[in-house]
Amino acid sequence: MAARLINLEQGHPKVETAMMRMRLELATLRRVGVKTVKIIHGYGSSGTGGAIKQATHRYLNEQLRSKKIRAFCPGESFGPFENRGRQILEIAPDFRQDPDWGRQNDGITIVVL
Repeated sequence: MAARLINLEQGHPKVETAMMRMRLELATLRRVGVKTVKIIHGYGSSGTGGAIKQATHRYLNEQLRSKKIRAFCPGESFGPFENRGRQILEIAPDFRQDPDWGRQNDGITIVVL
């Protein structure tokens, strides 16, 4: 089962537009029964973590606290040497086949709905 992809970088939207797109797409994917999602949010041109990435993680933390998602893992922790990466694999083992596994890609986030 391959993860569904949400590309928030496409079209270089403003943060508000990207967040609206992500909320809508996550709700739709949840409704149709998708369990695993990879969000591409980019890392930001400043090199310190982009605004879309930060807003994505804030939203996913809220969703996790309210139990609307099971887990998420920032790309920089998505690998065998990080607790969060190993925990995501316990829930969704197919993520081991993802091309970003172990690559410390700061521009993505993995989500289990």
